[in-house]
Amino acid sequence: MEKGDELTASIGALALPDRLYLRYTHESWQGERQGHEYPVFFDSTSCNYGGERLWFICLARGCSRRVAVLYSGSIFACRQCLGLSYESQREPSWGRALRTAQKIQKRLGGSDLDGFPDKPKWMHWTTYSTLALEYRRAADCSWPPFLLKDLRITPGTPIHLTYPE
Repeated sequence: MEKGDELTASIGALALPDRLYLRYTHESWQGERQGHEYPVFFDSTSCNYGGERLWFICLARGCSRRVAVLYSGSIFACRQCLGLSYESQREPSWGRALRTAQKIQKRLGGSDLDGFPDKPKWMHWTTYSTLALEYRRAADCSWPPFLLKDLRITPGTPIHLTYPE
């Protein structure tokens, strides 16, 4: 990793049958260059149709989880040990509801500006009706609280807009 012309981090790996040796250097918050070298061990599980699946073993003290991905921090570890979360876990509930409504709209071939799309010719009416109901519920929950406050609507009160039945 480079910052301008200056190298701030580098990583090297040596793969062996039962482990992966990591050697990396990085610049700490205080500007000190730090180097680390340690092995990351593998574990394997059998697959249903033959073969095996390799997993990393988390290096954090007391963890030893089997994980598919290790994330960099002070050491390479699993997302639980580093306290990482998915973006959707940090998203407010109204944001998730809005994303759900948009996903349903896109699935039916519409866009955000078109309103709720008509039933695609290949889709069953029961499926379309179910999606329309899910869309309505998600759209009703997708209003941010600060906007509801300005409109003098209490959170949790359904906002009825016109949707296809």
